[in-house]
Amino acid sequence: MKAVIQRVSQAKVTVEGKVTGQIDKGLVVLLGVKEGDTKEDVSWLARKCVNLRIFEDQKGNFNFSALETEAELLVISQFTLYGDCRKGRRPSFTQAAKPPEAEELYEKFVEKCRQTGLKVETGVFGAMMEVEIHNSGPVTLIPETR
Repeated sequence: MKAVIQRVSQAKVTVEGKVTGQIDKGLVVLLGVKEGDTKEDVSWLARKCVNLRIFEDQKGNFNFSALETEAELLVISQFTLYGDCRKGRRPSFTQAAKPPEAEELYEKFVEKCRQTGLKVETGVFGAMMEVEIHNSGPVTLIPETR
């Protein structure tokens, strides 16, 4: 399981012209599920995302987490994080989990994040989405379970 975490001043996701998720100060989490990922991977990555100290204190140091700042989260499924581009010109997605498995773990990830008490918005699993991200910093990190 892999996440691209971007600290944002605001973000929103639109599907077919309708906003399905929108946040102010917080994190956009682009989430990829790999074949063989488990509920343990979900728990580890959700804890990592909400506890990473990537929000600044008065001195500009990364000392606060999403939990400590009551940041908002926008979680978007993105199977293309497991696109293998080493050969040829067309990426291979054989490492990405199949949609039913991926959707189940994606939903579990969203629920784990919501259990922290933070506001969590989402895109629509499997849909073509337009994502507007106002990256703050910019700060982008990519934690992975394996």
